[in-house]
Amino acid sequence: MTYQTPYHEDQELDNNDSSNVHFRDILEKRISRRNLIKKTASGAAALALASSLTACGDDDDNSNSSGGNTTPTDPNTRPEKLTFSPVEKNLDDWVTVPEGYTASVLYAMGDSIHPAFGAWEDNNVPSGPSFQFRSGDCHDGMSFFGLDTAKGQFDATASEQGLLVMNHEYINQTFLHPQGPTKPNGRRPEDEVIREVNAHGVSVVHIKKDNTNQKVEIIQNSLFNRRITASTVMDFNGPVANTTLLATQYSPVGTKTRGTHNNCGNGYTPWGTYLTTEENFIGYFKRAGADEYAGRSEKEKIALKRYGLGLSIDYLYEKNADGTPKKNEKGQIIYLLDPAGNKIPNKDEQNRTVYLDTNSRYAWETAIGEAESQDLYDRWDATIKGATATQDFRNGPNTFGWIVEIDPFNAGQNPVKRTALGRFAHEDCRASRAIEGQPFAFYMGDDSRGEYIYKFVSDATWDPKDINTGYRAGDKYMNNGKFYVAQFNDDGTGQWVELAYGQNGLNEQNSIYPFSSQAEVLTFARLAGDTVKATKMDRPEWVAVNPENGEVYVTLTNNSNRGTAYTTDAANPRNYSDPEGGKGNVNGHIIRFKEENSAAETFEWDIYLFGAEAAMAENINLSGLNDNNDLSSPDGMWFDPRGVLWIQTDDGAYTDTTNCMMLAALPGQVGDGGAATAPNEQATIVGAKVTDENLRRFLTGPAECEITGVTMTPDHKAIFINVQHPGEDSKSYDAPTSHWPASQTDRTNQTARPRSATVVITRNDGGLIAG
Repeated sequence: MTYQTPYHEDQELDNNDSSNVHFRDILEKRISRRNLIKKTASGAAALALASSLTACGDDDDNSNSSGGNTTPTDPNTRPEKLTFSPVEKNLDDWVTVPEGYTASVLYAMGDSIHPAFGAWEDNNVPSGPSFQFRSGDCHDGMSFFGLDTAKGQFDATASEQGLLVMNHEYINQTFLHPQGPTKPNGRRPEDEVIREVNAHGVSVVHIKKDNTNQKVEIIQNSLFNRRITASTVMDFNGPVANTTLLATQYSPVGTKTRGTHNNCGNGYTPWGTYLTTEENFIGYFKRAGADEYAGRSEKEKIALKRYGLGLSIDYLYEKNADGTPKKNEKGQIIYLLDPAGNKIPNKDEQNRTVYLDTNSRYAWETAIGEAESQDLYDRWDATIKGATATQDFRNGPNTFGWIVEIDPFNAGQNPVKRTALGRFAHEDCRASRAIEGQPFAFYMGDDSRGEYIYKFVSDATWDPKDINTGYRAGDKYMNNGKFYVAQFNDDGTGQWVELAYGQNGLNEQNSIYPFSSQAEVLTFARLAGDTVKATKMDRPEWVAVNPENGEVYVTLTNNSNRGTAYTTDAANPRNYSDPEGGKGNVNGHIIRFKEENSAAETFEWDIYLFGAEAAMAENINLSGLNDNNDLSSPDGMWFDPRGVLWIQTDDGAYTDTTNCMMLAALPGQVGDGGAATAPNEQATIVGAKVTDENLRRFLTGPAECEITGVTMTPDHKAIFINVQHPGEDSKSYDAPTSHWPASQTDRTNQTARPRSATVVITRNDGGLIAG
C-alpha cells in the first residue's frame, strides 16, 4: 500500500465467485402487489434499549416551551411530519445543521479520557501507549446507555448521565503520526504500531447533559471511561470456542484472543450491553507465498481464498535491463506465454509454482518488540511457521470477523466474541424487538460486493429480568440458536435458510467446502451461504429495526459490478451510469422486509428507498427524490425509539456536489408501493415514493468525510453522530484538504490537522430533535 494514502473501504476484494442466483431468470411475469401484501406482524409493545420507557419532554419544533395554553407533546410519539428546515447540499468544511440547531464537537481523535493525560496537540502528537487513554481514530457505530448513578448500572430512561460507546473502525495514518507513517529498513517503528493498534477498537465515555440548556460534556475523571483496543484480551464463547479452528500460540485451546479491530457498525442488547462488529479484518494479516505449500490443507486454502487471504501465482514476464517488468503501451506487464497463449507460472528450485505474498494493510507484523512482547506483532502474520497451529498464528484470521459483546458497565470482565452469530465482514448487528416470552433475533449484513444478509434466532425467549445481568445474559441469549442466511424471491417473498451442519448440504460431501462440524459452518459462513444459494446483495451494511412494527431495513450501499459481474435482479435491480462516470448500482438502496415474528423462516420484502441524484431519470430515481432529500450510498442507519429513521451516507459518487450527509425519514411499511421497472427493463418492487414531509436532509459533514454512527438520549433532546476521516484524500500530513474539527468553530483555520470526531446536536430552544 501507499503509506501516505488512507485506506478506502472500496479497496476490499470481491471474494464471492459462487454461482448463486441473481434473479436473472426471474420476474418474467407481471407482479400484483395486492397479492403480496399481508397484515403487518405483531404490534405488541417492544422492550428495546431506550424505547420501552423514556424521560418526559414537551417541546416541539414550533414552540420554545409547552406553555399553559399548549398541549404537551409526548416525546415517545413519532412526528406526523418533518418540519425542520432541510439542509442544502454543500461542500463546506464543517457540519451544517438546520436553522435552530447547534452542532458541537464532543470527542475527537486523540482527546484524553483520563485526567493524567493532556489534550491533543497537532504539533506534539502523543505517544503510542497514551492512546490507551485517548480517543481512537475513525469513529463509527455508536450507542448511548443511560446511567443509573445510584446503582452504577444501565437505565433505559436516564438522559442526564450515560455511557456513550463507539467504534474506532480504522486509522488515517497520514494524520495519526507526527509526519505520517514510516517504515525504515522495511520495518514499522514500534511506537507507531502501538499508536495504530490502540487507535482501533472501542471507546466507553461517561457523559452528562444539562437538562436546562442540553449542553453535553465528558466526565473526564470517571471510572467508567476506558478504551478497548486491538490488543485487549477477549474471550470466545459459543459453538466455535475451544476448537482447533481458534487454536494459536497465544491460546492453544482456542478460548481467547487479543483485540478487536475494523469495528464498523454496532448494536445493543435489551439487557444493556454493546455489540461491536468486526468488518474488513482480513487485510490486517500477512500470508507469505510459501504458505501455499507449507502444510495447509485444501480446505484451509479454500477458506482463506473465500475470505480474501488467498495467494496469487507469480507469472514470468519480459524484463528490462534493470530487471523490472516490461510493459506495453497500456501500461500492462508483458507476460511470457506458452504456445497455447497461457501465462507461464514462475517456478522455484524445487519446481514448485511460486506464489506471491499477501501483505497486510499496516505491516504491524514487521515491528520489533522492545516495549511489548514480540508475539503482539508476530500474530499479524498468518503464515505457517511452527509444527502445529499452537506454535504460530496460522489461525489468526479465524479469531476475527465476529460479533463482540462489551458490557460498558463492567470493566472487570473480558469482552466476549459470540461465535454462534457467524464469521464474516460484519457491518452491523441489530436485535429484533424484545417481547416478553418470545424469541428474538439478531440481523446482520456482510459488507462486500455480492455478499449475504444473515439472521441469528436465540433459543431462549426474552425475560426482562435479565436486564443488567451483563455477559450472563449474553451467554443465555447468544450462545445457542439457529443461524440463517437470506434468499430473496421474485415475487416479493423470501426465506431464511438455516445454516446447520448436516442440513441443506452442509456436510463432508459438499463440493464447495467439505464441512465437518457446526464450528466450521459458523467460521466459514460465507461458504455455507454459497452452498445453500443465498442471494448476492449490493454490499449489505447497516440494519435497523422499526420499533413500531418490527420491520427490518438493510442498507445496500452500492455495487460498481452490478450489471457486469453481478447481473441485476429484483432485490438489486439497477445498473446505470451517472453523470460523473460511475457505473453499476452507483447510488445504492435500502431494502426492507417483514416477518410474522422474529423466529419466522419466511418474509416479504420491498425496496424502501433508492439513492439517486434528483435530476436522474425516473427509472433510476425510483423514489422521487428532490433537492431537499436526494442522497447517494446509504450506509449508517438507525431507528430512534419514536420510529424516526436516520440515514447516513458514505459516498464517492455525488461528492462533486455535496459532502456526505444524514437524513431523517418517516417511512411507511412493506407493501405501501408497488411494482416498478428499473433500467434495462429490470422489474422490481418498490415502496411508496417519498415526499419533503417524510424525508429530508438533516445535516451535511465536512470535506471528504463519511457520516456514520447515530444515537440519542432517551429524552430525544441530544443526538450524536460521528464524522469519520475528514480530509481523507490529503496526500501529506502538511497539506490537509480539511481542517475539521477546528473549522467547526474557526472557519478561517487553514493549519489544523483533520481528525475524526463525535458531534452532539441539540436544539437551541432545548426541544425535541426533529420533534
